[in-house]
Amino acid sequence: MAASDHHDGACGWAPRPAPNRSRLVALFAAVALAGCGLSENTTGALMVDPGHYEGYHCNELTALWQKLEAREKDLRSHIERAQESGNAVIGTMTYRADYETVLGEQKVLQRTAAEKNCTLVPAYRSDQTIR
Repeated sequence: MAASDHHDGACGWAPRPAPNRSRLVALFAAVALAGCGLSENTTGALMVDPGHYEGYHCNELTALWQKLEAREKDLRSHIERAQESGNAVIGTMTYRADYETVLGEQKVLQRTAAEKNCTLVPAYRSDQTIR
């Protein structure tokens, strides 16, 4: 064995073999998919300050709720379109973090509204128009 192939000195250093490409690919895939295993209840909530909406009044909470609902629907439609076109991975990578953040914000806003006895959705809400 040549001196450059192995050194077993005081530090215990020895060269490592070059990493196998398939191991690197598997490691990358595992890291990339690790977020998929997180539950919907925790991922978005981790990104939102629980006291973020404490200083808001009911009217402001209702207006923010409507904006969050619109944003959630928009992001969900982008994700669905990406899946339908065969680009599920790209759609997930592009929109999923924002989508999870919006879901987390909705939960915090709902909790704050409940603590303040606010109604976020009016009782007369309808998608139908009277002509």
